[in-house]
Amino acid sequence: MRHFLAKHPHLIFGAAVALAVIILGVVGTNLFQERDDVLEHATENAENIALVVERDATRNLQLLDLSLQAVIDGVKDPGVMRLPAQYRQQILFDRSASAGRYLGALLYVDAHGDIVFDSKSEFPRSGNFADRPWFTEPREHPNVGLYISPPYRSRLRDQQASIAVSRRVSHPDGSFAGVVVAAIELDYFHHLLSGLQLGAQGSIALMQLNGTVVMRLPDSQKWVGKSLKGTENYERYRRLHERSFFGRAALDGAERIYVYRQFKEVPFLISVGLGVGDIYLKWKERAQRVAFLTVLLAMSLLMAAWMLTQEFKYRLAVEKNLSLLARMDGLTGLNNRRTLDESYERELLRAQRTKSPLSLLFVDIDHFKTYNDTYGHQAGDKALAAVAMAIAASIKRPQDIAARFGGEEFVVMLPDTKLSGAEEVADRIQNAVHVLGMEHRDSEFGVVTVSIGYACSTSFDRTEQKGLIEASDHALYQAKVNGRNQSRAYRTPEVSTEVSEKA
Repeated sequence: MRHFLAKHPHLIFGAAVALAVIILGVVGTNLFQERDDVLEHATENAENIALVVERDATRNLQLLDLSLQAVIDGVKDPGVMRLPAQYRQQILFDRSASAGRYLGALLYVDAHGDIVFDSKSEFPRSGNFADRPWFTEPREHPNVGLYISPPYRSRLRDQQASIAVSRRVSHPDGSFAGVVVAAIELDYFHHLLSGLQLGAQGSIALMQLNGTVVMRLPDSQKWVGKSLKGTENYERYRRLHERSFFGRAALDGAERIYVYRQFKEVPFLISVGLGVGDIYLKWKERAQRVAFLTVLLAMSLLMAAWMLTQEFKYRLAVEKNLSLLARMDGLTGLNNRRTLDESYERELLRAQRTKSPLSLLFVDIDHFKTYNDTYGHQAGDKALAAVAMAIAASIKRPQDIAARFGGEEFVVMLPDTKLSGAEEVADRIQNAVHVLGMEHRDSEFGVVTVSIGYACSTSFDRTEQKGLIEASDHALYQAKVNGRNQSRAYRTPEVSTEVSEKA
């Protein structure tokens, strides 16, 4: 093979070209995957914003509805109606009915639309509201329940933009007796939405189910009271009920990712739009830097490969590297089984010759099969690599050896180490793996954990040191039986009649 490469050095350069293409492909794939992740994250943020707005608005409207129903109960109670005006006012209108910053008066309006009771005064203001939708809808539809009106300009509060929340009041025979109504200033919704971080191109719109805009940011005053019915994005949501989609706004023409959410308890619909430019801004900057560095790396690789093809020493270096890789586990970077077997035989002979202790730890990832089944083999490989790094970081001395035994099992060999030293290393490994905090929802511990069995050659007759791996494996089995996520030391009956435990 060496003679062949010496005669055809261009093959090395060809391999470098292939490697450069792979690097560019992997980096490009990762960048596009990161782009998808950025979009997914932005969509989740938009959904969370919509959920927060829904909960806040629903809670306040439900509290206001309780005040409306309290007024209805009061006006139906003859005893309350016979009370002096001062006491009747206190019973009909609790303090929450007038304490809100953006809440107007609560009114009881009779069947003719005239104000009978006013939360702002014992002597009700004059006014007839028989033409208002919040009056006509409950009058015409006895089962309408809680009615929320379209935006309007208030006659009692200097044309303040508002919406009304009303309930029908009926006589004992079911006939119409009037309406209890409360007004909410649209500034409340402006205050609710204006503090949200949507980016320079973002928008958010709160609307009624028929598409009537209650509040929109930006340009709130321009679009309040207008209907989005018939616009492309609104109709697309009503038709397909997609979780999210790209669209161009009918109001300002900006391209956004839209998230729609219909409130569960009140008849509102919210649309959160995040500008495409805002979503990908930081990703583009980062992608440009990574792409530049990757291209630079690929070019450097090709240049180096071209230069190295001129030198036969390059072949020897490659062979040396291949020899090293053959002794390592490709996934975890630890020693492989072959290297472990060779090292084990060597250290056993040395321990017998020098009469020194040799300790061995058997490490196994708990519930790894269910982890693979739940999260997939790619995630399983990442978990194996992470645990391997934790094991490697937990051994301090150059002569200590960590290797992948097979599957999810690892072996750590500690020359010149007594059982107490093996116990310390086992503790460090368990803590290092636990600190990783890798989610494992099928484990009773919630994260990825390991069980460890360990043994020391001083527990054996010198002729039985070959059983050190079997003894550690036996201690590991005891750790598994006793609940996992723990380490246990093996001792022969001559030393101890039981297997000691350290959880």
